[in-house]
Formats: sequence, structure tokens, C-alpha cells
Amino acid sequence: MSGSSLDGLDMAFVSFEEIRGKWSFDLRHQQCVDYPEELKAQLAAAASLTPRDFIQLDHDLGVFTGTAVKNFIEAHTLDHQVQLIVNHGHTIFHDPAKGITTQIGSSAAIAAINSINVIGQLRSLDVALGGQGAPLVPMGEKHLFSDYSCFLNLGGIANIAFNPSIQEQQDLSSGASLQAFDVTVCNQALNYLAGLQGQAYDKDGQTAASGKTDTSLLTALNKLSYFANPAPKSLANQFFTEIIRPMLDNAQLSVADKLNTVVAHIAGQIAYGAGSFLPNWNTEDKKIFITGGGAHNTYLVSRIAAALAPYGIQTSLPENPIIDFKEAIIMGFLGVLRWREENTVLANTGASRPSIGGAVWIGQTY
Repeated sequence: MSGSSLDGLDMAFVSFEEIRGKWSFDLRHQQCVDYPEELKAQLAAAASLTPRDFIQLDHDLGVFTGTAVKNFIEAHTLDHQVQLIVNHGHTIFHDPAKGITTQIGSSAAIAAINSINVIGQLRSLDVALGGQGAPLVPMGEKHLFSDYSCFLNLGGIANIAFNPSIQEQQDLSSGASLQAFDVTVCNQALNYLAGLQGQAYDKDGQTAASGKTDTSLLTALNKLSYFANPAPKSLANQFFTEIIRPMLDNAQLSVADKLNTVVAHIAGQIAYGAGSFLPNWNTEDKKIFITGGGAHNTYLVSRIAAALAPYGIQTSLPENPIIDFKEAIIMGFLGVLRWREENTVLANTGASRPSIGGAVWIGQTY
């Protein structure tokens, strides 16, 4: 899994078991590998590359990923234990309204390097069916984290999903149904601002906490047309680079004040999104399960908790391995479903029907 914040390549070795429709998983090993600076710069600028250079980058990222997986397998002595590699790739273009979603990182190269079957292109079919192709994780959340109804991922982009519990689904009067959408930018913006001060990220949100919320910038952010659109909806990386970043650059504020304002924006939009699920939430114990790199930002999480409190919603954070690798775990799970030819995406994305997403590259000879 490679997230939009470009903080590295997440790898997880996971085993899955299904007994009478009930799934469980065991996260055995995990690792995040930093991108070399040159590759990271190329990925950041990928949308502006020539077609030939773009194709070359797709191959180069596949070789980097395939080699990283091979090293991971060797380091943990996993030879002959890995039955399937699932490659999400790195998203460059995402415009579902025009039928476009592009994740690079050649799965063919990964299969060739490791001689293991690879599944990639997990979003393409859903988009072809008129869906957003995002978020992908609700299917995994439904089966692997069924104790929770509401999920928040604080990655480069913040996304939220309401996945009714079994009890809620059985209560026909609740009208509960799976809903998911991208909320707004998150670590893309926070890490960019921290970078202006020579930091990879704002540790614990300390700089943001030292700043003040600027009402003018906050209002401008919240008035962007995307936030008035109904779900299902999703964001491309260009939402940050072409819309949000210029607004931040043009604001005559200190970095601390910009960070504080962006945190206020993120928290407010998350509360608005989570609050929209309340009519379907058929339980007194309302908790939102938070994962992703932003879950380590204690100031951000505290602001989110404060924004959710008026709705009676509490925050819940799992142990660090789940915080950091939940999406990689779920990508693996989607690959297993694809291999079994079971639905990987439900029609909650706006697609005309559920689908079995993913293309297969055979790495083994039979």
C-alpha cells in the first residue's frame, strides 16, 4: 500500500481465515519502507510527466515494490509461505466522473521478481461501473472489524465509513446501510505545512497546537464546493495540489496558524460527516475507530474528539500496528476475496452494482 502522503511503502504479511462466513486475520509481520528521495520526487510530480516518463515510472515503482517485497520475505524467512501479493499501487489520477482512476507500480514487475501471483488494479472496475472507486476499505472493515460501526482513516486524505453492525442490520426499522466517502485532505496538507519548517510532519501536532485558528481561511476552506456534494464522493490528490495548497500558500499567516486552521477544518468536516450517520446509528454506544498516520497526531485527534462530542460520539484508537497497517491488511483481504471470486466492492460507491475488482498477474508456472 502506498498512500497519498508519500510517507513510504507499507507491507504487511497477514493470514486470513473464514469459518462459516466469519472472517479473522493474523497480522504476523509489518514494515514501512521509505521511498528514495528521487523516486519520491518523481511520484510527487507524476501527474505532469510525459507519457513515456509516466510509463517508465510505473515500471520503476513496480521494480522498487517487487524488490522491497522480496527483501521483506527474505528478512522474515517467509519463503513458500506467501501465497498471494496484493498491490494497491500509488494513485496518480482519480476522476471518477470521467471514468478515470490510475494506480501505478507495475504488478507484472512484482510478479516477475517474486514468482508469486499478484493482484492489482483494485479500483478500476468499480469506476468503470460508475462508482467512485473509493473508499475501498469498507468491505474489509465490515468483515475484519465488525465490533465497530464507524471508521475514520486519517491518511493523506481523511475518509470515513459507516458500516452497520450485525445488530443494526437486523433492525429493519433503523434503515442502516453501508456508507463511505472521502471527507477532506489530511496529512497531505499537514505534512506540507510542516515541511515548510523543515519537518517531515508535525509531531503530536505541537506546532498546530501553538497556533490560532484563522476564521477567514477556515471559512474559505469549508465553503469549497466539494463539501456541499452528497455522498458517495471521493477526492483526487490534485484536490490538495491544485486547490488547497494555493489557498494555504496565499494566506498571510504563520505556519503554526495555518496548521491550526487546517486541523480545525479537518475536525469540523469529520464531525459533520460522522453526524450525518446518526439517524442510522441504532446503539447508545457510538464510537468511531480511528486509524492512519494522523491517528498519531494527538492534537488532531483531540480536536476531532471535541468536535464529535456534541454528537455523543467517542473516539477509539487501536494498537499501533493496526493504526499504521489497517489499510494494507484490508488490501490483502480484498485480494483474497478477488482470488475467491467474491465481491470486493459494494455499490455504496455509486456503482451500478457490486463488483469483483482486481486484475491477476500469474507469477508461478503450473
